[in-house]
Amino acid sequence: MEIRLDDLSGQPVQDLLAAHLAGMQQNSPPESVYALDLSGLRSADVSVWTAWHGDDLCGIGALKQLSPSTGEIKSMRTDPRYLRRGVGLALLDHIIAAAQARGYRRLSLETGSGAEFEAALSLYRKRGFANGEPFGDYAPTDFNQFLHLQL
Repeated sequence: MEIRLDDLSGQPVQDLLAAHLAGMQQNSPPESVYALDLSGLRSADVSVWTAWHGDDLCGIGALKQLSPSTGEIKSMRTDPRYLRRGVGLALLDHIIAAAQARGYRRLSLETGSGAEFEAALSLYRKRGFANGEPFGDYAPTDFNQFLHLQL
């Protein structure tokens, strides 16, 4: 598997992002959908990486700079054909390494609750993320969760 910095111009990447947004909208209350769309991911403060097996897109993940010392994980999604093959873990490890290389002291993320989010929560906890306080502009609800990793 190869992980590449991505400019989001490829159709497979755009299709996976569209599926990610649709999944978030389907499995989250409308007021709790914080997933970035294509234009949000193209912001100067966001870096996006994609995982590839040959010419097949396996997954995507992004890192948004919140401050000089803090980053946020965004848009983690594995193509359904590659679930449970280590794609999410490889992308997460790559993002953590990028955050450390940038000198971040903390990584944070917002995610949902329920069965659709259990695999993601397990992945993050495997790498040491722990539940914590809301951050940024997020409003706490009964649905969302905030996880943090001290680097």
